Amino acid sequence: MVIRVFLASSSGSTAIKKKQQDVVAFLEALKVEYDPLDIACNEENRMWMRENVPEEKKPANGIPLPPQIFNEESYCGDYETFFDAKEDNSVYAFLGLAPPPGSKDEEEAEVQEEEEAE
Repeated sequence: MVIRVFLASSSGSTAIKKKQQDVVAFLEALKVEYDPLDIACNEENRMWMRENVPEEKKPANGIPLPPQIFNEESYCGDYETFFDAKEDNSVYAFLGLAPPPGSKDEEEAEVQEEEEAE
């Protein structure tokens, strides 16, 4: 499974740039493989991203802003949902990935599975 992060290489917004850098830096720190896809220079990437962000996740103007995160074709979320997952120590679940062995995420996933089984 490949994590796909839709980014804008030439965004005029410092807020968007910071959000993109935060997502990329965090994925790199976790050693999560990802594919950065530029929507500024590639119309195909921009159109795919816009078409595949679920309707209920699009802003009022209908145009989702980067960064947008997918696991293959499956939508994970935008920066805000990524940030929430990061704060909750649930980034692997957010990304739809199995946590690495021995990680805090793995321990929490095991506890959650046990609770659900009861």
